[in-house]
Amino acid sequence: MAEKLIELKNITKKFPGVLANDSINLDIEKGEIHAIVGENGAGKSTLMKILYGLYQPTSGQIYFKGQPVEIKSPLDAIKLGIGMVHQHFMLVPSFTVAENIVLGVEPRKSKIFADYNKAVKITEELSREYSLKVDPHAKVESLSVGIQQRIEILKVLHKGADIIILDEPTAVLTPQETEELFRVIRRLVDKLGKTVIIITHKLQEVLALSDRVSVMRQGKMVGTLMTKDANERILAEMMVGREVLFEDLEKKEVARKEVLRAENLQARDNRGLLALKGVSFSLYSGEILGIAGVEGNGQSELLEVLAGLRQVEKGTITINGNEAANKDPLEIRELGLSHIPEDRLSTGLSVEATITENMLLGSHRKEPYAKRGIHLNRKKIRERTDRLIKEYDVRTPSQDVVAGNLSGGNMQKMVIAREFSFDSDILIIAQPTRGVDIGAIEFIHKEIIQKRNEGAAILLVSADLDEIFRLSDRIITIYEGQITGEFLSKEITKNEIGLYMTGKHKDLSQGGA
Repeated sequence: MAEKLIELKNITKKFPGVLANDSINLDIEKGEIHAIVGENGAGKSTLMKILYGLYQPTSGQIYFKGQPVEIKSPLDAIKLGIGMVHQHFMLVPSFTVAENIVLGVEPRKSKIFADYNKAVKITEELSREYSLKVDPHAKVESLSVGIQQRIEILKVLHKGADIIILDEPTAVLTPQETEELFRVIRRLVDKLGKTVIIITHKLQEVLALSDRVSVMRQGKMVGTLMTKDANERILAEMMVGREVLFEDLEKKEVARKEVLRAENLQARDNRGLLALKGVSFSLYSGEILGIAGVEGNGQSELLEVLAGLRQVEKGTITINGNEAANKDPLEIRELGLSHIPEDRLSTGLSVEATITENMLLGSHRKEPYAKRGIHLNRKKIRERTDRLIKEYDVRTPSQDVVAGNLSGGNMQKMVIAREFSFDSDILIIAQPTRGVDIGAIEFIHKEIIQKRNEGAAILLVSADLDEIFRLSDRIITIYEGQITGEFLSKEITKNEIGLYMTGKHKDLSQGGA
């Protein structure tokens, strides 16, 4: 019988107005990979932050090797051999790899001076012992996300972790980096006897990697099963509380006509650095063009340029035959383009306005909702809002509810309902299902495909490569502000796309040099 390393008994965590964890029971066995899955807001990360000492439980008890323990801080967790790699890395960009790995436990020449050479030696020894190759002298700011994650793992191993918690470890990794991470995790468990806990919402990865899986929903523990006894449908139903169909999305043949063209676009990011370096592409009616890239490679700036939210420094944009570079968002909308932004809270809606007011944005000067562009027709506005709420399944007791009181998924459906209601020729959609539950993902995907089948041209940006492949007809890859490839989605694999997302496709053309 497997040894229970950790037992969480009746763990409850309350924040003001929120019950994040509700009497959770969970045990972790020595030498296993244990996945904890659930939708955003299910309480997964809160539970693990309690185990790591970042939060204190409101009630309940943690047992370590059968003994009750109090973990009041990460230092207490580290003393027990528990380490955590957070979703957003805790590295100092301007420091070297070696400096980051020993940060907080630096070897010293004296009370004043740290011993950098010893830090390098420690890093080299850790790298060899755990087969995690890193350059001790490299500055972290110059390294890929996958290498940065490797450094975070070495950091917790250096502090003596036998139990490693990974929070959404593949959220920003390419397929190649994900495969390498899985090899690392398996080696840590199978050869070195470590125990790994993974917090995630990616069911395919859970099934490929874990030994057991625990499912949380709305702050409660739904159940734990052996991964070999699970599949995507079972886990999805446990996560959502109802059957999720995972139907194939039927795409219809639609006549193609170029509706948007970008040529040699250059634009700067918020720091004044060049974010787009000569981007050119065309978008056609009746297609979904997916943009695949590791976040931070120019996708956000590209969509903002197209929507009129960021200045074009050089190049041209043509929308339905009209020059559109550096026009304001209202002029862009009038040319036939709607925009679902990646951050719904800052640019997609007003959290302090009602659902009715949010749904009206963009139509507030138009007939029949405004007479002469001034006087609002409240009857027509309310009728329209009711229709959109029903059509897009926005869960709310009333259209007068303040948008900030909706769940993330319902906020997203509200923004999609508003933008789709304009019947624009062109839809720019960024991160359409970020932070929404599986049931809402299923609904949103169907609505996007329906718009495509009706002839809309859709430009899709998503950090989820599975979503890109599921929805897109064509895919372009972007790396460091440049387009690195263009493909039909059915004619390329995720691994091949990963090479173009990281600029490593050049190695292929040079014979692997």
